[in-house]
Amino acid sequence: MNMPAISVSNLSKRYGDVLAVDDATFEVPMGTICGFVGPNGSGKTTTIRMLLGLIKASAGTGSIIGNSISHPEKYLKEVGAMIEGPAFYPALSGIENLKVLAKIGGIPFSRCQELLDLVGLGDRGKDKYKTYSLGMKQRLGIAAALLPDPKLLILDEPTNGLDPAGIQEVRDLLEKLADGGVTVFVSSHLLSELEMFAKYLVVLRKGKVLFAGEMQDLLHRNKPTIIAKPSSINSLNYLAELINKTGHTAVIEKDHIRVTADESFAIQLNKIAFEGGVVLAQLTPERASLEETFMEMTEDEK
Repeated sequence: MNMPAISVSNLSKRYGDVLAVDDATFEVPMGTICGFVGPNGSGKTTTIRMLLGLIKASAGTGSIIGNSISHPEKYLKEVGAMIEGPAFYPALSGIENLKVLAKIGGIPFSRCQELLDLVGLGDRGKDKYKTYSLGMKQRLGIAAALLPDPKLLILDEPTNGLDPAGIQEVRDLLEKLADGGVTVFVSSHLLSELEMFAKYLVVLRKGKVLFAGEMQDLLHRNKPTIIAKPSSINSLNYLAELINKTGHTAVIEKDHIRVTADESFAIQLNKIAFEGGVVLAQLTPERASLEETFMEMTEDEK
């Protein structure tokens, strides 16, 4: 079995009477994008700070690329991170800011231009940071996190405050990094975005891990449904009767019927509607989105 990029077991962090992270256990495989989600105050940033060695755990264990989080000096050279937004000198250019960080880290200056090209700022490297858009600033922050050529990239809300175009830019960049073998652990509240590119997911609420695993495993927990809309609203009750006779439950919603059933039932539904003389204007299998699944999970935990 391959060594995980992140492994956490019974990890907890207490501040006085407040248990910010409560017995968290999860793993993040190498070479993937893992979303880290939860409501505000769920313990995401506290967990990230423990993983980066910025604060010590109260209990439990964790490892980054095979090294204990008790000894961050052993793995931090292989980890890049951006927490709570990038901080740069406004009057310096993009490449000058990266060179300042490269000098501190003993990294060749040649890597600065390589990273600007990678994040799509190759032609704006000489422009002052204060002239950058918010999306450009975020991408420069990711470039800074990539300076040590890390195996693991940890990002805390990298798309926070971005417009749709900026979000798309960051998403494309993270997918490119993952394709190149970098493990990306990204905290975000934009669940619809994570659903588009993250393969793994860790869900946190009140410091507790509600789910950790593949995105599709979570989405398939919800029962699939099929939307059937007859061409005539007068056929709704009759169509519902036909469906109920199959043993499935048909629920009338305005101008359509919702059936709790796997998408394979759509073929049978289409057949019984046709044989019953009902013309269907719509027949659509549906599964709950990540956002809907997340809301259902967190509601259950209240």
